Amino acid sequence: MSFPWAEQYQPKNPFMQWMDSRLPLPRFVYNAVGAGYPVPRNLNYFWNFGVLAGAALAIQIVTGIVLAMHYAAEAGVAFYSVERIMRDVPAGWLLRYAHANGASMFFIVVYIHIGRGLYYGSYKAPREMVWLLGVVIFLLMMATAFMGYVLPWGQMSFWGAQVITGFFSAIPGVGETLRVWLLGGYVPDNAALNRFFSLHYLLPFVIAGVIILHIWALHIPGSNNPTGVEVKGKQDTVPFHPYYTAKDGVGVGVFFLIFAALVFFAPNLLGHPDNYIEANPLSTPSHIVPEWYFLPFYAILKAFTIDFIMPAKLWGVIAMFGSILLLFFLPWLDKSPVRSANYRPTYRWFLIVLVLDVLLLGYLGGANPTPLVIGLTQIATAYYFLHFLVVLPLISSMEKPLPLPNSITEAVLKGKGGTSPTHSAVAQPAE
Repeated sequence: MSFPWAEQYQPKNPFMQWMDSRLPLPRFVYNAVGAGYPVPRNLNYFWNFGVLAGAALAIQIVTGIVLAMHYAAEAGVAFYSVERIMRDVPAGWLLRYAHANGASMFFIVVYIHIGRGLYYGSYKAPREMVWLLGVVIFLLMMATAFMGYVLPWGQMSFWGAQVITGFFSAIPGVGETLRVWLLGGYVPDNAALNRFFSLHYLLPFVIAGVIILHIWALHIPGSNNPTGVEVKGKQDTVPFHPYYTAKDGVGVGVFFLIFAALVFFAPNLLGHPDNYIEANPLSTPSHIVPEWYFLPFYAILKAFTIDFIMPAKLWGVIAMFGSILLLFFLPWLDKSPVRSANYRPTYRWFLIVLVLDVLLLGYLGGANPTPLVIGLTQIATAYYFLHFLVVLPLISSMEKPLPLPNSITEAVLKGKGGTSPTHSAVAQPAE
C-alpha cells in the first residue's frame, strides 16, 4: 500500500546518491523496514513472531551449513559422523543442539504466528496472498524438518522414514512404485539418506525465497492490526523504524534467552531418546513417533481404522494432507466482514476450542494407541474438519459482531488498543 505521508528516502552522502541511482538497495531496505514503511500504531507483541520466524530460519541456515561440512550422508557412517560432531568437532555439540532445538523453536514461533493470523483475521482480503504464501512456507518447513529428522540415522530416524514413506504405498495402483522411487529402494538406505540430505540442505534456501515473496505480498496492502480496521490516515500509523525495530529487538532478545536456556540446560527435552541408538532395520522400536511438531497431523493419520470404500490407510493419508491443504481455502471459508476475533465473540470461543482440539491431537499423536486414545483421536479429528468446513461458514453468516471503532486511532485513544468494542454503529467490512 502506498502511503503518501511516508517519509521518503533522501541520500545525502555523494556515494549513497550514486548508489541509489544505480542499485537502489538502501532505498529498498529503507522502504521495507525503515522509516519509509508506516505501520499501524497499535500492533501488539503477537506481531513480533514474523521477525522471530526469520531469526529462527537464520539460525537453521547458519548452523546447518557448518554441520554439513562434517556430516557424512552414508548409512554405514551417518550415525557416527553425528557422534563425531558432538564429541570431536570444536563446539560441534553446540552447533548440533542449536540446530536440533532451533527446529523446535522455529515451529513454536510459526504455530503462534499462524494462531495470531487466525485470531485477528489476517487471512482475509486483501491479504489472501500473504496467507497462501505462509501456508506454502509451512509445508516447506514440514518437508525440510522430516528429512532433517532422518539424517542422524538413529532408530527414530530410520523407522520414522520407513513409516512415513510407507503411507505413500496406500495410493492405489502407483503407491508402492512411488515409495520405491522416493526411497531409491525398498527400505531407507544410502540412496534415501543422500536424497534427504541434499533436499534438506536445499529447501531452507527455497523457504527464504518464499519468505521474501511473503513479505513483498504483505507490503502491498500493509499490515493488519488488532482492530482489523484499515488505516484511515497518517494518525493511524507510525514509521516501522525506530518504533517496531525496537519492539522486535525486545522480542528477539527474549527469543534468544529462551533458546539459550533450551540449548544449554535441556537440549534433549524435545527429542526422542531412541534416536541416540544407531538405526537397526532388524529391531523395531516399541512405539514409533515423529517429532512433537508433527504429532497433531500424525494423530489425524492414525484416526482412520476401518476400511470404507477405500482402505483406512488411504483415508488417513488423505485426511493428514487435507488437514493442511484446508488452510489454503480459509480466506473463502470465513465470509465474515469483520476480521478481528476481538469483535467476534462467537468465533472467538470456537477458535479457543480449535486450539484446544489441536493440542489434544498433539497429545494423542504421541500416546499409545489404546481404544480410548483411538476414540478420542477420531472425535478430535472430526471436530478439526467440522470447524473449517461447517462451523466457520455458519458462524460467518449468522454471527452478529460487536461494533468496531471508527479508526485505529480512536481505539488507541480510548485506551482499548483494539481489544474492546467502541460505539461505532456499524461493523466495517474486511475489504
